Amino acid sequence: MIWSSASAPGAAPIVVIGNAGDSATSVEGVRKMADKLGEVVLIDGTLIPTQRRLGRENRKNYSGKHRTHGLHFLTLTDEKGQLIWISAARPGRTHDNTSARRDHILAHLRAAGLGALADLGFRGLDNDVRDPLVVTGFTATRAHKLTPGQKTVNRVLAVGRAPVEHGFAHIKNWRTLTKLRTDPARATHLLRGLLVLTNLEVNR
Repeated sequence: MIWSSASAPGAAPIVVIGNAGDSATSVEGVRKMADKLGEVVLIDGTLIPTQRRLGRENRKNYSGKHRTHGLHFLTLTDEKGQLIWISAARPGRTHDNTSARRDHILAHLRAAGLGALADLGFRGLDNDVRDPLVVTGFTATRAHKLTPGQKTVNRVLAVGRAPVEHGFAHIKNWRTLTKLRTDPARATHLLRGLLVLTNLEVNR
């Protein structure tokens, strides 16, 4: 089966290829996202490195994934990668799903009539198999290898999610972040201010 949907003016259409052996959840979810492109946001988490501080209290800021100390932020961008929203700062070891649940991301997406594309770090956030708001793609296990159709869906999702990395790159370019300390409240105010400045700079 091949599903195609026109995207924003001037942009290439999304084409999703699936087969009958694929789970309906993610394939159908991708189809729905394609159908309502322009009503889709990209969601991802990122770690902003901080100056390391000694002591037990700072252990929570160590991210095993990134192997460094920092603060975790969750962000939403539009399909072009422009930053829309950034969460409050949380300890570096915070998981993306944990942050999304604390910020009630699903409820906000539902209220706004939006869907979201996310990486596998958000798998399990949305368990609605009939009409998922968050589509994350497929993951392989030792007992289950991905089918060609599932691999294709993952590639399509990766392409669709790529702009969120550009959003991160823009905000991380600010030199002041190299002096960031582990005060969550101060870091939150700083990042939200930089979000506004970043968008002004990008749209200039």
